[in-house]
Amino acid sequence: MAEEKIHTIKINLPGGVVAAGDMLEILDAAKNAGITEVRFGTRQQLFINANAEQLESLEHEFFVANIDFELDAGQYPNILSSYVAQNLFGNPNWLGEGVYKDVLDLFDYKPQLKINLINSNQTFVPFFTGNLNFIVSAVSNYWHLHIRFPKTSIFYVWPVLVYTEDIAILSKDIEEAILKKPDIYCNQEDINGTVLYQKVGNETKFIQYHSTVQLELPDFSLPYYEGFNRYDSNKFWLGIYRRDESFSCDFLEDVCTLCIRSRIAQFYITPWKSIIIKGIEEQLPWNMVMAKHRINIRHASNELNWQVEDLCDYGLGLKQYLVKQFDKEDLRTFKLSFAVKVNPKTGLFGSVIIRKQLNTDKEIFDILHTRNFNPNSKDFVTFRTDISLSELTPALITLCDHYYDLQTKDALLLRAEHIPEEEEDHKSLIMVHQCKNCRSVYDEEFGDEINEINPGIGFDDLPDTYKCPICNSEKMDFLPVSKYMLMQC
Repeated sequence: MAEEKIHTIKINLPGGVVAAGDMLEILDAAKNAGITEVRFGTRQQLFINANAEQLESLEHEFFVANIDFELDAGQYPNILSSYVAQNLFGNPNWLGEGVYKDVLDLFDYKPQLKINLINSNQTFVPFFTGNLNFIVSAVSNYWHLHIRFPKTSIFYVWPVLVYTEDIAILSKDIEEAILKKPDIYCNQEDINGTVLYQKVGNETKFIQYHSTVQLELPDFSLPYYEGFNRYDSNKFWLGIYRRDESFSCDFLEDVCTLCIRSRIAQFYITPWKSIIIKGIEEQLPWNMVMAKHRINIRHASNELNWQVEDLCDYGLGLKQYLVKQFDKEDLRTFKLSFAVKVNPKTGLFGSVIIRKQLNTDKEIFDILHTRNFNPNSKDFVTFRTDISLSELTPALITLCDHYYDLQTKDALLLRAEHIPEEEEDHKSLIMVHQCKNCRSVYDEEFGDEINEINPGIGFDDLPDTYKCPICNSEKMDFLPVSKYMLMQC
């Protein structure tokens, strides 16, 4: 007997914001079709899995309720935004909730490119996972635009700031230009973004602001996004995360009903596949709902800093396995984020990437990290290749240790100029060479075992082809550093 086909329904929730009443309509339709649970995605969208019989009922229910959806397709990615982080994570600036709403309302078409609307003063929502990444500038009502061309890691920085009210129409024009010329702008090894700007950006209908100020990103630190948390002095927000990425329709229905009764108009979907409710004034009824559905909160941070591909049971299982291993080791992962990639074309947010190798029946993995461990970077460094499942945890522990070694060494280098003169003896004259990108050190006393360099070989005597054993940087990227200062950390 053939296995029953399961269909996937995707409903976009623009900006990750959903009105409680609208969600109730979706849940009513799902429950009438016999659906018991739903999931959320990394782009703040909603997923429903249904068999053929359930699908027939769902399509009818959605048609009657005028609910837009995609079936077994992803042609129209959701517009992702940091609206969820507003007033919770990050310092205030000119971007308010009203601006998000204004921008989202201006989209009179369904984008086929991934669009991100991001506040630059937060680190909760990824900056560059979209194709068109609009990021708040220091100039009121103007945004930086960083374009990542489809199916590539090639970025182009728009040379002018974009006015708030131009975001939607500019996005539409850029999308049309890119999709008309996929042989130039999509899945290519070399793309000239200046040509795109000359075609689209120079039009007089756009208000432009010429600024030489570059975008400055905050240091990444994922805020804890679960449980009850106070904000605005007398209000609370509630974050709810589910280990299996699944939310029961009954639970969400109670959430929506309580939102309406509490005059909370909307709630928010996060890129971490969780939900956040703001504006809670009384905790008791929410605790009752949590108790009724046996919802647990306050999971360990090691479990919350992961991204897994949408609807990927294998990736979710691997994450859960590795989280248990991390817990056993009591591993510190603060300021790190992890992503599990099974599909090579999936753009996930993470400073450490666990990538499953394809075209093999065995569980073999590669481990990569972004340069300088900045999760918003798309510049990947290979740390280990051809790793088995049993070798995966030890390798990740080694990488985490390496990251914190770099952190402490960086801190020491910043303090070096404050070392008292009486501590500066002949030791400070002994120099080693440190990679400016990943901070690994070449010390001639030890050589370089990975590159088969024997102890006693001076850095100047290394061949010009020498590369960093950790990040593969060139020899010219190594800088002389006092060995004495490094030894103090």
